[in-house]
Parts: sequence; structure tokens; C-alpha cells
Amino acid sequence: MKASIVLPTYKEKDNIVELIQAIFAALDASLDYEIVVVDDNSPDGTAEAVRHNFGDDSRVQLFVRTTERGLATAIRYGAERAAGDILVFMDTDFNHDPAILPQMIKFLEYYDIVIGSRFVMAGGMEDKFRQFSSLIYNYAIRLLFGTPVHDNLSGFFAIDRSKLFAMDLDQIYYGYGDYFIRLLMVAHKRGYKMLEIPVFYRLRLHGHSKTQFLSILTQYTQALLALRFKLWTGRMR
Repeated sequence: MKASIVLPTYKEKDNIVELIQAIFAALDASLDYEIVVVDDNSPDGTAEAVRHNFGDDSRVQLFVRTTERGLATAIRYGAERAAGDILVFMDTDFNHDPAILPQMIKFLEYYDIVIGSRFVMAGGMEDKFRQFSSLIYNYAIRLLFGTPVHDNLSGFFAIDRSKLFAMDLDQIYYGYGDYFIRLLMVAHKRGYKMLEIPVFYRLRLHGHSKTQFLSILTQYTQALLALRFKLWTGRMR
């Protein structure tokens, strides 16, 4: 079994090399894996940093998109080009801890999706305001959709390739991080077995966050209302 770690990037030159090195350190040398970097033609030289440091390393695959932008479509792009039977998706700002990758991959022997969750025991965030806001928002999602997942906004997850591509990806992969809400809704409706394991989000090491909190909150709310309508009319499956 081969694992593919998919990293969507945009202006992460100061983080990407250190992150890839941390992934190398976290994964057992006996594991067959690759790291798939999907860069949206970052103007800061993110792709060049990957080429310079890992151009001769067959474990690192770099794709640069020049005509398309966006987190959700970058993740799908990476998934479609990944060679692994196991797909793992994570952010590139060190919010998502590479140290738990072996645990996530191991648990896929027993579950269909393994989610890094801030809202199970031992999980959390260094930014307490965002932790509280995200906790309330996730509670609302659970009430609205009846999902068992505590962290519907994580985006740090592992899934069997066949399970992901059994879904209608056109219904899921658009927008920003709201794609993950849709993915979990579809997985829940399909009866996928899902496990949440604790993660702790630290503040980013370098650079500035590209997420504007109020703007993203509005976008997610619009996405939730649209999703609720699709589920009500039977258009989401």
C-alpha cells in the first residue's frame, strides 16, 4: 500500500521546505509514500523552493497550476494525480502536525476516513478566539445536519482512495475549506466509518494567514445553506 500526502500551497515559501522535512522525519522509512505538492503559481517562489531542495527526490512530486486557483480545486487536482492507495490531505502552515501522520494512516485499516480533530479530548488550538468560534460553528453544523463529526472544518484527513473517488467530486470540490463540510456530509450519507483523533493547532510558524475570518465565516454559512437545500431536495448523494 502506498500513501500520498497532498499539500496545496500558495505563498508558503517560508514553510514548505521545513514541512516536507518534518513529514520525512515523521514517516517510517519502510512506508511506501510520496508527497504531492500542488502550488497555485505562488509569486513568492514556493515552487522554486521545492525544486531547489527536493528536485532530485523521487518522493516529492511538484505540480504548478497556472490557470486555476483555489484550495478545494487544488486538493482535488492533487488527489487525481497522486499514486497512493491512501490519500492524506493537510495544510502547509504547520497547523496540521506531521507527527500524527503514521497514526492516521494506521487507523485507515479499520476506518474509511480518519480526521485530525480539534474538538475531541486532547485536541485544541493555540488561538483561543478561533477555537471558541470554530467550536460553536461546528456545534451548529452538527445540529443542522446530524453529523457525528465534531470538527467539520478540519481539512486534515486520511481516506482510502477508492472511497474518495466513489463520491461525486464535482459536488464537493469547489470553494474554499467548505469543501470538507460537503465531503463529510456525503461520507455520512454513504455510511462511511469515520474516526476523529486529536490535533492541536499552533500558530503558523512563518508568513501570514490567507484566511480572513469574517469573510470565510460568511462563505461557509452560504455553503451550509446551499448544502442543506441540496440534501432536502435529494441532489446531494
